[in-house]
Amino acid sequence: MSRAPIASDLDLCLCHTCGLACDVRDDPHECERCGAPLHRRKTNSMARTWAYLLASLVFYIPANLLPVMNTTMLGSGADSTIMGGVLEFWQHGAWDIALIIFIASVAVPGIKFGALTLLLITVQRNSVWARRERSRLYRFVELIGYWSMLDVIVVALVAALVKFQALGDIEPRLGILFFGLVVVFTMLSAMSFDPRLIWDNDTLRGNPPNEEVMDEVASH
Repeated sequence: MSRAPIASDLDLCLCHTCGLACDVRDDPHECERCGAPLHRRKTNSMARTWAYLLASLVFYIPANLLPVMNTTMLGSGADSTIMGGVLEFWQHGAWDIALIIFIASVAVPGIKFGALTLLLITVQRNSVWARRERSRLYRFVELIGYWSMLDVIVVALVAALVKFQALGDIEPRLGILFFGLVVVFTMLSAMSFDPRLIWDNDTLRGNPPNEEVMDEVASH
């Protein structure tokens, strides 16, 4: 049974700017429609993904240790870290805000760190384990990446609400800057990873990809 052709067999390359399938038989360097540079694969995907991921892990340490905001209520002020803010909102009955901050600041980064590490290690080991599930995991990481700045937005909204009601004062602290850097670098890490690497070890061996493989490869 011969395997179905994929984009590289047909000398086709998808433009990541306008989405045009370009003929790269004569090795063009630019998209014929929008002029954007063409790449058959993401350049240095593994190295860049690891670099961005490790950078985000480094910044995640001060993001949790340093205060992210200073709250002044009735003349008394105190600095709060991420977890300190979660506990403070919870104790004051704002469990919904506490839950949002916990999910955005702890759960989402933890999931992204674990998922990207799993994807990188399995690709480097040429693993054929759960390829469809790993491809879906990458799409999930891309999806939750859009909500990574939710914690920063919540702090800004709470600060605006407190000042509007004249209940006190809230000011951001250095920790929120490091958390913003964590968000940026995890997003860059996810964008740098090439999900087609998950399927390479199957197509390079000459095995006929099934319909699920073709759907996943074509989608990227």
